[in-house]
Amino acid sequence: MTDSYRGVFGAIPYAIRNTDSWAMRVYGVVGAVAAAFITLVVTLGLVVWMGETAEVQSGTFLFSRSLYVIAGFAAVAPLLAPLLFVARRHRRDDRVAAGYDRWLAAAGFVFLVSLYLGMVISAPADLRDPTDSVVVSALYALPPRAGFAPPIAGAGLVFLTHFRLRDAGDAGEDGEAPGASDDERAGDHPGNNGEANESD
Repeated sequence: MTDSYRGVFGAIPYAIRNTDSWAMRVYGVVGAVAAAFITLVVTLGLVVWMGETAEVQSGTFLFSRSLYVIAGFAAVAPLLAPLLFVARRHRRDDRVAAGYDRWLAAAGFVFLVSLYLGMVISAPADLRDPTDSVVVSALYALPPRAGFAPPIAGAGLVFLTHFRLRDAGDAGEDGEAPGASDDERAGDHPGNNGEANESD
C-alpha cells in the first residue's frame, strides 16, 4: 500500500512519486514551480498595492484588491489541479481511462501556454517590445480584455480532461478484474471448471 498525504503540499510530491507517466512527473515539477512563482508575485504585488493605497478609504480599492487575489487564485488552481487529481486517483486507486496521468499533464502544459498568451495580450502598451513576429503582433492587436480568454479556455480544458477520462474509467467498471478475458470470466461461475459440459 502506498503512503498517503496531507493537504496540497503533500499531494504534489505524492503525485510525482506514484505516477507512471514521465510527462506528469515533469509537469509536477514545472507546475509546482510556476504555481509558487505566481503565488509569490501576487502576494508581493498585493503588499505593495496595499501600502500605496493604505490611506485611501474607498470601496473601489477594496474591491480591486479582492479581484486581484481572486485572479491570482484562478491562475494557481488550474496549475495544481492535474497534480491533485492524479494524487487522489492513486491514493484511492480509482479506475480511470488509459493515459489519464499523461493527458492531464498535457492539459496542464496547455494551461501554462494559455497564461503566457493571456499576459502577452493584456500587456500594457509601454511594456510591449517591438517585434517582427506576426503571431505576437496579432496578439498585441487584440483588446486587453481578450487576455482573459486563453487562461479560461486552458482551465476549462484541464477540468474537462479530468471529468472525461474519469467518467470513461467509471463506465467500464463492472465489478470484474481489469483485463479479464471472456474465458477467464466464464471460469468464475459456480459449477464451471473451464471444461465443456457434456450433454446426455
